[in-house]
Amino acid sequence: MNALVVRKGPFSARLERRPLVVVAALVLAIAVLALLGLCYGPTWASPAKVFDALTGARGGSNVVIRDWRLPRVLAAVVFGVALGVAGAIFQGTTRNPMGSPDVIGLDAGAYTGALIAITVLSGTSAQLAFSSVLGGVLTAAVVYVLSLGGGVSGLRLVVIGIAVNATLTALNSWIVLRAELEVAMAAVGWNAGSLNGVDWDDLAIPFAIIAVLLVLLSVRSLDARQAALDPALAVTTGVRLEPLRVQLVLIGVGCTATVTAVAGPIAFIALAAPQIGRRLAGAPGIPLLPAALTGAVLLLGADLVAQLLLAPVALPVGVVSTAIGGCYLMWLLAKEVRRS
Repeated sequence: MNALVVRKGPFSARLERRPLVVVAALVLAIAVLALLGLCYGPTWASPAKVFDALTGARGGSNVVIRDWRLPRVLAAVVFGVALGVAGAIFQGTTRNPMGSPDVIGLDAGAYTGALIAITVLSGTSAQLAFSSVLGGVLTAAVVYVLSLGGGVSGLRLVVIGIAVNATLTALNSWIVLRAELEVAMAAVGWNAGSLNGVDWDDLAIPFAIIAVLLVLLSVRSLDARQAALDPALAVTTGVRLEPLRVQLVLIGVGCTATVTAVAGPIAFIALAAPQIGRRLAGAPGIPLLPAALTGAVLLLGADLVAQLLLAPVALPVGVVSTAIGGCYLMWLLAKEVRRS
């Protein structure tokens, strides 16, 4: 059987077997990678030590696991989920596999906001978060408005987004060059995208924001999926497409900018995760849950590779994700060219 039918009283639901298997496999992969992340460090901790630390046992190594490694691992999981969801939203809205936040300029816009907070203001965590979100929202608004001529088209939006991304990248470089040396070094380091040094104090507010955004998305997920698969049918069933798209874009921008505010721009996770999740699940559209879980797997894996490559020095995870994502983008572009 390719599907499971669940019945409860007068209600029934049909669950496809392949997506269920894929979701279970992705959850297992996240658990394995998270355990490796908790075990690996300057000193190796056995799984038994990790379990003891997580259950409240005292000891120096347990403090390292709970206070240093666990925040980093949880950040990789939650931020990977947020980036996977953001990519799924934009690729579903534009109906284009290249319609991800990093390609259409939202990461660059969030970085512009953060640069202003770092160079003009005092660069506190609250200022970084607010400025990053504002920069991402304004960039999304500019791309959307410029794409309105003759009706919003996925291809037009992506092309305009690439142009806006290039413009903002040039502006960001100018801001960094004009800044004082120490500020410029901090800004460039932050732009690499890193989970190094993330601790509990950095995560409470971002985790809360992402949780609220995911709850809002779950409320509109059925309408979003219907609109992505068949906009005309969605309209006949009472879905108002433009308000829905605005809500989805705001959720996607919020997820991207929140991650950027804490870890800097982590490129290509949002681009690759939705398409990999869709292919694994064999779904006609871009299912949100496989995209989210794939994002967590990719970011966890990239962060482990970043720690292992030049051990004991940990690379910024953005360096690894960019290298992997660049290869993926070349493959995607070649495939799109052959298709056209």
